[in-house]
Amino acid sequence: MSFHDIRFPAALSFGSTGGPERRTEIVTLANGYEERNAPWSQSRRRYDAGVSMRSLDDIASLLAFFEARQGQLYGFRWKDWSDYKSCLPGEDISYTDQLLARGDGVTATFQLAKTYRSGLEHARRVITRPVAGTVRIGVNGTELREGVHFTLDTTTGSIVLAEVPTPEAEVTAGFEFDVPVRFDTDRIATSVASFQAGEMPSVPVVELRV
Repeated sequence: MSFHDIRFPAALSFGSTGGPERRTEIVTLANGYEERNAPWSQSRRRYDAGVSMRSLDDIASLLAFFEARQGQLYGFRWKDWSDYKSCLPGEDISYTDQLLARGDGVTATFQLAKTYRSGLEHARRVITRPVAGTVRIGVNGTELREGVHFTLDTTTGSIVLAEVPTPEAEVTAGFEFDVPVRFDTDRIATSVASFQAGEMPSVPVVELRV
């Protein structure tokens, strides 16, 4: 897949609108009851960076980034300020934030993921673009050291432990992460006059399946 491992300027994504999108197919039966089906196993996020443009310098930065990505051709990293780490927004990252898996005595490779819980239900989101230097890993309550006890692939979110966890040992993680996205348009329309009048360009961005 064509992807540039670079983050959209965080100062420009701050204030953008957007969030998760689900796909639900609904069929209403003759008796009024519904049958609902979810063809997507995970949500897909959409954003609009246009509302966060505050100055003509911001527009210039946006245009430079857009041109370097050649419109929709190349994907890039995006910081979702409303959801960018493994814990609550007001908390500090801990290596016990997320339970990744339990050891089976054989597996040494694990995938970073974030679980969203509400009541008895939950949704697990695979994390493929962790932020380097923020990932903390633990096994059975003991924190590990990156480069000594585990290695991390920041382009897939995969971690490899130097030592295979014992059966039922809890493998946990804490991290910051970006969303892999691309521009959802090949055209950005701007004008100095409209910008000064308070009108913002539309800059749609959509999450990539990677």
